[in-house]
Amino acid sequence: MNLMLAPMEGLLDATLRDVLTRTGGIDRCVSEFIRVTNTVLPERVFYRVVPELLNGGRTRAGVPVRPQLLGSDPACLADNAERLAAISPFGVDLNFGCPAKTVNQSRGGAVLLDEPELIGRIVEAVRRAVPAQVPVSAKMRLGFNDDHRAEDCAQAIAQAGADELVIHARTKAHGYRPPAYWDRIAEVRGALPSGPMRVIANGEIWSVADAERCREVTGCDALMIGRGMVTDPGLALAIKGQGSVPWSEITPLLTVYWQQVSGRVERRHRAGRLKQWLNYLRKRYPEAQAAFDALRTCTEPPQIEAWLASNAAVPASPERPVAPAARRFLPENANATLPAGIAQPC
Repeated sequence: MNLMLAPMEGLLDATLRDVLTRTGGIDRCVSEFIRVTNTVLPERVFYRVVPELLNGGRTRAGVPVRPQLLGSDPACLADNAERLAAISPFGVDLNFGCPAKTVNQSRGGAVLLDEPELIGRIVEAVRRAVPAQVPVSAKMRLGFNDDHRAEDCAQAIAQAGADELVIHARTKAHGYRPPAYWDRIAEVRGALPSGPMRVIANGEIWSVADAERCREVTGCDALMIGRGMVTDPGLALAIKGQGSVPWSEITPLLTVYWQQVSGRVERRHRAGRLKQWLNYLRKRYPEAQAAFDALRTCTEPPQIEAWLASNAAVPASPERPVAPAARRFLPENANATLPAGIAQPC
């Protein structure tokens, strides 16, 4: 089963992608969206959102990252996709699923699901603009206020030449409230014309049992996971039958995460970013609840750093005795910062 790490604006950025892919099991990531309006973006914008482009398009653990574009103008998206393709990404992804009100009010994301004809023109324009060997994929929800045009949108994407389609099994109106309607993904797949486009299921995958059930219901051989991986960094490994990741292997990653956050995020927001991740982790690890409680009132970096020094040390090198999973996914540059001038504050 192929497993992909979902984009999550404001949470699952390059920093967390780096850390989560070190635990293993993820086959590919999709970046958070790069907003396209009425101009061709300079390359530095692509590098800022997807700094992995400076590392051959991969995270430090070697996992490919596919940049995602968001917008509603077919010609402008095509021009930006052409520029992006020139810096050798692992494909171009298109966002038709973001539920954020500010994005939708600007005719981006899920609001376009009421306009399947426009979605088709966007995908077709991007497909024509990039070389044939560059994959073009899309991510959509089942709809905006309802799902009655889900099949129309998916068919438009397929007919326009997309290689892959991720379907988040909820509408914009559903937000992130459970359940995810996996059965509708199966129905949408069944309505698609025969062709090479692969459909990937997304939504409410929190456990191995969820993954197995989602695969059974949807018929998809690939899944995209977001909050489930943020909560349980070992979930992808567990789904692939390679065991879980104990808390002892998570704690060094907290320090790696903090070091990178400190290089990218304004000082006043750094503590909040670490606590944001701990808030997810405590749903899976009792030790994360204790860490969250200890850091709940901490707002200054020195306080966080003192706690990390006592509770979450990073191995000095891959040769230092650590658990097997940690040894595989803590490369020599585990504490490296992103290239100067590219990793700008969020």
